[in-house]
Amino acid sequence: MTHWICSHCRESNEDTFDQCWKCGTRVDGSTDPGFRPDNADPAAWPPRLIDCLRCPGTPMVFAGRKRFHEGSQALPFLLGNLGELLVNREAFDLHACPSCGKVELFLGSAPR
Repeated sequence: MTHWICSHCRESNEDTFDQCWKCGTRVDGSTDPGFRPDNADPAAWPPRLIDCLRCPGTPMVFAGRKRFHEGSQALPFLLGNLGELLVNREAFDLHACPSCGKVELFLGSAPR
């Protein structure tokens, strides 16, 4: 398997990628303004501008990121922390209406 070196951050990338996984720079050296690494701070992202469907004209407020836990913890005393390998965690951005309290969830990795 061959690799290419990013011209911006010098990270090694597999040749199947057309942009750097770490900084988003493309093979040709151009940048992707919409690139966000998976570990980027959500507070640094541009806000999602949406209005509440129940309260027309009322903007929803970003209320943080919540990680939901899927899977069973029925026998944690048997598996201990190994049981955590068998579950899925998904991150969602929460947006709440300050007027009616309605909450909407968006995938944390979804583009804004």
